[in-house]
Amino acid sequence: MCGIVGYTGPRNALDILVPSLERLEYRGYDSAGISIDDGNDSIHIVRTTGKLSALKKKLESHTYLEGYSGIGHTRWATHGKVTLENAHPHQDCQKAISVAHNGIVENYSSLKKILQDQGHKFLSMTDTEIIPHLIEEELKHTKSLEKAVARTVSKLEGGNSIVVISTANKGTIIAARQGHSGGIAIGSGDNEMFVASDLPAIIPHTKTIQHLDAGEMAIISPTNALYKDMKGNLLSKPYTEISFNVQGTDKGTFDHFMLKEIYEQPKAISQTFKNRVSFDKKQINFPDFPLTFKEINAVKKIVLIGMGSSLHAAMVGKTWLEQVAGIPAEWDHSSEFRYRESVFQEGTLLISLTQSGETADTLAAMLRAKENQINQVVLSNYPGTQAERIAEKLLPIEAGPEIGVAATKTFTCSLSTLYLLSIFLGVNRGKLDQMKISSLIDDLVLLPELMTKYLSTDDQIREIADKYQKYPNFLFLGRGLNYPLAMEGALKLKEVSYIHAEGYPAGEMKHGPISLIDNSMPVVGIIPSDSLRDKMLSSLSESKARGAKVLAIASENETLVREIVDDVIWIPDAPSELSPILTALPLQLLAYHIALLRGCDIDQPRNLAKSVTVE
Repeated sequence: MCGIVGYTGPRNALDILVPSLERLEYRGYDSAGISIDDGNDSIHIVRTTGKLSALKKKLESHTYLEGYSGIGHTRWATHGKVTLENAHPHQDCQKAISVAHNGIVENYSSLKKILQDQGHKFLSMTDTEIIPHLIEEELKHTKSLEKAVARTVSKLEGGNSIVVISTANKGTIIAARQGHSGGIAIGSGDNEMFVASDLPAIIPHTKTIQHLDAGEMAIISPTNALYKDMKGNLLSKPYTEISFNVQGTDKGTFDHFMLKEIYEQPKAISQTFKNRVSFDKKQINFPDFPLTFKEINAVKKIVLIGMGSSLHAAMVGKTWLEQVAGIPAEWDHSSEFRYRESVFQEGTLLISLTQSGETADTLAAMLRAKENQINQVVLSNYPGTQAERIAEKLLPIEAGPEIGVAATKTFTCSLSTLYLLSIFLGVNRGKLDQMKISSLIDDLVLLPELMTKYLSTDDQIREIADKYQKYPNFLFLGRGLNYPLAMEGALKLKEVSYIHAEGYPAGEMKHGPISLIDNSMPVVGIIPSDSLRDKMLSSLSESKARGAKVLAIASENETLVREIVDDVIWIPDAPSELSPILTALPLQLLAYHIALLRGCDIDQPRNLAKSVTVE
């Protein structure tokens, strides 16, 4: 969850590290800090609690702070409260080694006791601080910082990624990764090298990237990086060329990244369709689909896994895969799938959804599947991630950089990719005739236009948000394809406005949640024009009869809705199969505007991080 950056090269490291941390702050904003090697046997550390803006202000008084290599960190607190002492980077007793860390050292208590018995003094309550002290201790037995880091990492239990600088190794950064601790990307420039947990931090400076896998380390100088395993064996690492646009990492004219990314969705969806849909030939091409025709027809069942918004997309995908492709499908939480003793059947295809490609629970679940020789594909927004390397088969969702912590365009692009995949599999398995294929593709043509049309009604949602902002609880209801959207709507509201909300299938309402409904709990119902419309109207009538204030998200031709509910957010009429993609927009905007009215930190909600790389 924490964010790590590093730089070594001819430029002042501070000028690279701070902007890089700004682009990485979505990983954690409890505290921040940097370490600069001045090249004169000293490492200077500046740390603050709170957001990066506090660090930037503090650095204004450190005009002397210059050096050509350094590391930085933005923290999401795990061990130890949010205090200055617990902020990263951390040092050894001699202040000759500095470490920034992402992950959890599960055996830190026992290691700390050993180090204390050896005379080491600790200044924080973090698990991280033991790492520089372990390196310090190992350096008593070897002159090599590289070996000392490798030996240290071998003693750590759990998923951990670290970057290390030392006064004895000027201009060198050592990065190491163990387990599923979040990514470490290393980018090369003109006699300079960059390190970061996520690509947005460094893509303004480099497009040539290498990634560390678990059990690997990199010895990084200004001119190159050497890759080794923890035994010291040299590794050959392929480069990945990144095509992300730098402009995607700033807010432009918008007040928040979340709003910008909501409005980018029509364009993002079009990018997802690009090179995959031939609208004139009425074909789904999917040139990047990694399975052969024989493998596609050997699939007997598909299992979709994810966490958070990715899980909700997987839930929708299950229905599409069954209805459009005719393939039995099921979904599961990655965190449950990884620990359950599943029966892996021949012909199972695992589809993992992880927008970051570094979600710890999803990576662990994918490894279980790999150990059981299950064929798998991963849907992700970033190339070269650990998830891609485990699956060896990537379907990029093509959303572009997403900086807001709450998923918006990555959610709808995941949905769009799953919908295309359902059609593609249906075609290849002979489940769809040409007339049906043409009809489905004709529907797709309209989707970006319908989304753009809908975004023009933002003012209406802002007015409705003002009516509902003070309620402490919400219940979201949906059926069929829109049950997962009810869950997604509740999740968005929780994430950015800090209001308690629950998403339920409408039929489940009478089995418990109805007891909570009164005039203090609004009910949000999703009512597209499909076969479940009348049942949804009945559920909302029952809610209204018990005093609830009812808000409907309904297709614009559903005039009967107005007679039942208090307020309506109208969405353009569209084929029912595509309703989840369109419905996502008003749910996102409703959460955004309520959060804005409540004065919440929309792009950096409390206690959340963009990439969940620890359990």
